[in-house]
Amino acid sequence: MADAAVEFLLENLTQLLLHHAHLIIDAKDKVEKLETDLRFFKAFLRDSTKKRKKDDRLRDLVRSIRDVVYEAEDIIDAFVTQAAVAKSRSYFGKAFSSPAKLLDIAGQVESICGKIRDFKGGKDNFDFAILDIGDDGPETALEVPIVRKDNIVGLEDEAEKLIGYLNDKTEQLDVISIIGMPGLGKTTLAAKIFDDPALQFEFPTRIWVYVSQEFTSKNVFLAILKKMITKLSDEMYAKSDVELAQEVASRLEGGKFLIVMDDVWTAQDWDKLKIAFPSNARMGKVLITSRQQEVALAANRKRPPHKMRHLDEAESWLLFQWEVFGKPECPSVLEVSGKLIVEGCHRLPLAIVVIGGILATKFAASDDLSVRRDAWEKVSQSVSVYLKDEDPLKRMEAIIALSYDKLPYHLKECFLYLGMFPEDFEIPVWNLTRMWIAEGLIQPKDGVISIEEIAENYLDELINRNLVRIDKRKANGKVKTCRIHDLLRDFCKTIAGNERENFLQEIKNYGGVFQPLASDISKYRRLCIHSNVVNFLSKRPKGSLVRSFVCFSKEEFDLQNDTISAIPAAFKLLRVLEVKPIRFPKIPGDLYHLVHLRYITLSLNSASNTKPTVLPAAFSKLWNIQTLIIDTASRTLDIRADILNMIQLRHLKTNASATLIKPGKASKEGDMLQTLGTISTESCTEALIVKARNLKKLGVRGNLALLMDPKSGSFDSLRKLGSLENLKLINDAFPHPSKLGDLPPSYRFPKKLRSLTLSSTLLDWTDMSILGSLENLLVLKLKDKAFMGRSWEAADAGFRRLEVLHIGHTNLAVWVALGHHFPRLRCLKLRNCENLEGVPIGLADIPTFQELDLFRTEKAAASAKKIRKNRTTNGLTEFKLFIFPPSQNDL
Repeated sequence: MADAAVEFLLENLTQLLLHHAHLIIDAKDKVEKLETDLRFFKAFLRDSTKKRKKDDRLRDLVRSIRDVVYEAEDIIDAFVTQAAVAKSRSYFGKAFSSPAKLLDIAGQVESICGKIRDFKGGKDNFDFAILDIGDDGPETALEVPIVRKDNIVGLEDEAEKLIGYLNDKTEQLDVISIIGMPGLGKTTLAAKIFDDPALQFEFPTRIWVYVSQEFTSKNVFLAILKKMITKLSDEMYAKSDVELAQEVASRLEGGKFLIVMDDVWTAQDWDKLKIAFPSNARMGKVLITSRQQEVALAANRKRPPHKMRHLDEAESWLLFQWEVFGKPECPSVLEVSGKLIVEGCHRLPLAIVVIGGILATKFAASDDLSVRRDAWEKVSQSVSVYLKDEDPLKRMEAIIALSYDKLPYHLKECFLYLGMFPEDFEIPVWNLTRMWIAEGLIQPKDGVISIEEIAENYLDELINRNLVRIDKRKANGKVKTCRIHDLLRDFCKTIAGNERENFLQEIKNYGGVFQPLASDISKYRRLCIHSNVVNFLSKRPKGSLVRSFVCFSKEEFDLQNDTISAIPAAFKLLRVLEVKPIRFPKIPGDLYHLVHLRYITLSLNSASNTKPTVLPAAFSKLWNIQTLIIDTASRTLDIRADILNMIQLRHLKTNASATLIKPGKASKEGDMLQTLGTISTESCTEALIVKARNLKKLGVRGNLALLMDPKSGSFDSLRKLGSLENLKLINDAFPHPSKLGDLPPSYRFPKKLRSLTLSSTLLDWTDMSILGSLENLLVLKLKDKAFMGRSWEAADAGFRRLEVLHIGHTNLAVWVALGHHFPRLRCLKLRNCENLEGVPIGLADIPTFQELDLFRTEKAAASAKKIRKNRTTNGLTEFKLFIFPPSQNDL
């Protein structure tokens, strides 16, 4: 964990010295010296990544570095906080029992630098040779792990599909990959296929090789040759890797073979091994199992990998019965608690096998079923605990740890951070990536890629490693929400919560008692709590080192006046505050003392939803804010802080129509702003657009006629937003929505616009030709009567690149269109189009058309089914049709 801590502190110091050096004037030279030492550490940690896994001394050294960095971070953050709130020294005094005086800070920073010099051994450079660490240990023969072959449940359909692939005739070597998260049964499935009697007859040469993380090419090639040669000669053992690969290839060439490469970890590993398999072997098949999608793509880009599924409910219960009783039956008195236990395994085969083995041995001694029932009920209440503590082989922890240990350092903390979210929680990717950034887990890189794109790439890596699964996708295909399996989440909490790492801690209530106690949280750096939050805050917790406080409670609740300041009073060095379920009646004044905040989500109550909620001018004191999210029941939000002077602000989101103060001469350039929404039409001025010129996403809510008016509006100014890709326009002319009139011509829209949302505009369908002329438009969402009228006939010239079309709440009855009107359409969603008589059948001819989703659009259901039939007839099988409510014929 030291790597990210060092990088974050370095970035923090850079920003501090650049923008707020006046706050550290008494210790500036010491801080600059610390920055220099930290850059040495960054190089040291980078160079020691591989070696630290193999030497306890080096691991202890890295932990000490992390502790020193945390100490430096605490001192500097406390110093900055003290300087920023110098007028309220009593406030600071509550956080630190004996607050350091300004002159003492320099001495404390010097002490940290002394510790760093001690690590260096008094030298400017660190010599790794003194650690005497060898990169490679002695070669050992590859051993195939014990493969499960009994009581196999739920793999028949998957095995049948893969056997079909193996029987396919190809013009060259065919590589088939099985991928999936740890514990899904990839190896079990591969073994089932390997032992299939028909395949045994079909492939005279069948070889199974366990690759593993720590393999050598030579041992893999020798393992293959051992299956083909009765006895290997000394001469064979003496050959090089390349010579052995050539030997394997020559013996396989021209023959019919099936080779299983079990547990291939990286694409680089496959590159080392593939040289032994002749690419022109038309009758050869290689079956790979891996946890990582990149391996499958590297092995065969023409054939998508087979992704293992979880067991369904019935399969999970059947497997459980086989494991516990050795037969598919269970005493009725144990069935209720047994199914609860299975539910706690979350359809993961390995978890069911492990817990089944525990129940079959630990709780099978008694013949009294009532005693066993009581024991099972106890297990059902904490399945994860028994999986972790009662299995002598620690199988669940060990198999997940293999994936965790293989993660590069920049992904480890991102993965552990997922433990901050509740069990089985649908995690919003937009929020997750911004929280990662605020935590310092994502560092900027040189080049054109943004830090948000880096964070998205990190998430994609975790998804490709099958540690995170996609839940929903955005219209543009990017991941919208994701989930982590509860057993992986438990692993994250275990690793992140141990005393050595002290990365995060979940606060839970056990019988009215919080663990950890509110009085004991001062040592923790990140806290999450998802229930009994008000009760916890009423305990007046004190966490002087806490940098993140996160709440994703299922229930929303209001803070009372006596607890409104509980959070800022408890956690004075916060960077991340994600507390959307907590509704504040007003913003506490001491919140503005949290000058280290980088990410904040607040829910604000308004006395009446007709009166604006106010965001005071004092909010601009939070100069580190990168992401500001305000949720309110009010239709409007009055933002009195000059957001352009919040120099780090990148994203401002609110569900209300936000009124901004007019940019003045004192307003700075808003170069960092990427997201701004939703703002009022009155605030969407040319003066704002000129300063916030790098916006990528803009939402405007209000009377859009004012925005569109060429004389008084500023719609034309949007053309100056050269980076704008996403535009949302909500016509909210309170109290009665009015027809917008005509849309502006296409040349007045931002040139790079890729996604456009219109709501409540009441436009005529003839205006669709204007939107069809937007040459870069990929996603078009027409919501809540955006367009009205009984008929729409698509024009020939438009929508050449449109991929996603969403139409909702309209009286449209007749839609006339052919495939060439939407040549790249991928997804069509129709919501509450109750009058629509049919979906144009011509859309079935679009090659890219993959998804048709109808919600309460019953009259069009028959045509939608005809489209599916036409595509199936034409061999275009990759097509999904969703109809709600389903008809009786669909049930």
